[in-house]
Amino acid sequence: MQELEHAPNLNTVIMVEETLKNMNESVITIAELKKKLPKQVNHNTLMTILHYLEESNKIAVSLKGITWIHNNNPNLRRAIVKGLEV
Repeated sequence: MQELEHAPNLNTVIMVEETLKNMNESVITIAELKKKLPKQVNHNTLMTILHYLEESNKIAVSLKGITWIHNNNPNLRRAIVKGLEV
């Protein structure tokens, strides 16, 4: 397991997650995200959080920016599991 230089605490992870989940924009840059966060977050810590969120399929990161993609709608989950076309 790799050692983290700036390990985020749970409150910081939740703060970033909630900010991304509730943003009005469909895509946001890291610079814009930093401005929207209620508290300042160390850049390396933020990058660790974004990496975690991407690995857990909650966000997608592209050249244009970051997009929240996680959807916990149970109907959608069932449709995906069953392979239903929507």
